[in-house]
Amino acid sequence: MKVYVHNQGIVLAGKAWEINAKLKESMQHFEYLEDWVKTVHSRPKLRLVHNAATTAQKKTGSS
Repeated sequence: MKVYVHNQGIVLAGKAWEINAKLKESMQHFEYLEDWVKTVHSRPKLRLVHNAATTAQKKTGSS
């Protein structure tokens, strides 16, 4: 999963369950999505492209 932040907002790219997990995670820190966007934009040097920790890992030995 990737999170892209730009001037007009945030783009979440990934599977539906990954996006839902990221939104639930952000709800722990921010009441509204707008607050998240404002926080990210208040740190101009922060480049946020995040690989979610919830991404499933391929098991060794599986094809």
